[in-house]
Amino acid sequence: MPLQITGALGDPDLIRLPWETPLAEWPQHHLVDLPRGISRHVVRFARLSGKVYAIKEISERYARREYQLLWDLTRLDAPSVEPVAYVTGRDEGLDAALITRHLQFSLPYRAVMSGTLRPETLTRLLDALAVLLVRLHLNGFYWGDCSLSNTLFRRDAGAFAAYLVDAETGELHPMISDGQRLADIETAHVNIFGEMLDLEAGGLLHPSIDPMETAEDIVNRYHRLWEEITQSEIIEEVDWHKVEQRIRRLNLLGFDVAEMMVRRKVGTGRLIVRPKVVDSGHHQRRLLRLTGLDVEENQARRLLNDLDGFRVATGLRHEDEAIVAHRWLAEVFQPTIEAVPVPMRRKLEPAQIFHEVLDHRWFLSEEAGCDVGLEKAVRSYVEQVLVHKPDESALLPESDAGLDSAAAPESEAV
Repeated sequence: MPLQITGALGDPDLIRLPWETPLAEWPQHHLVDLPRGISRHVVRFARLSGKVYAIKEISERYARREYQLLWDLTRLDAPSVEPVAYVTGRDEGLDAALITRHLQFSLPYRAVMSGTLRPETLTRLLDALAVLLVRLHLNGFYWGDCSLSNTLFRRDAGAFAAYLVDAETGELHPMISDGQRLADIETAHVNIFGEMLDLEAGGLLHPSIDPMETAEDIVNRYHRLWEEITQSEIIEEVDWHKVEQRIRRLNLLGFDVAEMMVRRKVGTGRLIVRPKVVDSGHHQRRLLRLTGLDVEENQARRLLNDLDGFRVATGLRHEDEAIVAHRWLAEVFQPTIEAVPVPMRRKLEPAQIFHEVLDHRWFLSEEAGCDVGLEKAVRSYVEQVLVHKPDESALLPESDAGLDSAAAPESEAV
């Protein structure tokens, strides 16, 4: 069978990679070093035409299946890596290969969970993983192998956003059953407990973090979030404001309520209320609609808060929201990013830079006893903070991520 690449190819150079050679033996000039997680398979990263691809050796059956599942998740706007193609017909004895686009500014959990990891940071990672699992389940996706190793994390204002990078064991259904959900969360419990023990054995876990408590914490966080999103609520008819409070709570969690199911409880004056359709990305969609900026959920919330503050400070309370957003983009956001030297902009995403500048401005203003202004804050942030940060774009050096390249695990777990 001749070599065949199937997928949405955007780079013809992919066909010229040394597919006749086992992935573990590829020449270094084809590859780029990136922080790595743990995987059952050999994974390497190739850079072509300025883009970075993750390539995983896997059997033809699973390569084809995972490629389709990742496309289905992309179509559903679920947080996952983007599939590019799968390769079959390599030399005899060689598995097929799955190609995905590397998620820029993302980190495997081992690049975050070092000996300096604070419990607060672990809490944010677990929150991100719980949100990811809930979003997948709302889309009818059974993961089958939920773990930190199969997840990538991107900084999202003061939190993290989690992305699935391994759909090999996944299944997509019109609706997920309670049994499948519970099986997924039990798998997450077992896997995360093992991952915590592994970090502890390697001296990479803070002494205050208990592996068993961490594994149980992800289960509790998932159940709290799932119940908040899906549970029915019984209220008195006069307490309709509680429905509005419920919607606001869901919005703060980053979810939109597209419909509500409301019915009267037989023989009483009470109503049974349940969110019928819940979509994630509430703040993301609002910011994208107003400004065209496509960012993570918490980043969007922070930027929208600054936009609202701009509206008040400029006396534009009664002006059309779209006009205010255009002025904020031109007068605040873009000048802030442009004030950062070009070589340093690749260290973080623009929205993350803006968020950190706002934080830095607050600290400087607290010290000075007055608002120091955005221009001074940007200059101070670049000189005192950003210059010391590692590069988190696609070409992030392994040493900057706190990983020893000689001791790095085999792959990123695509």
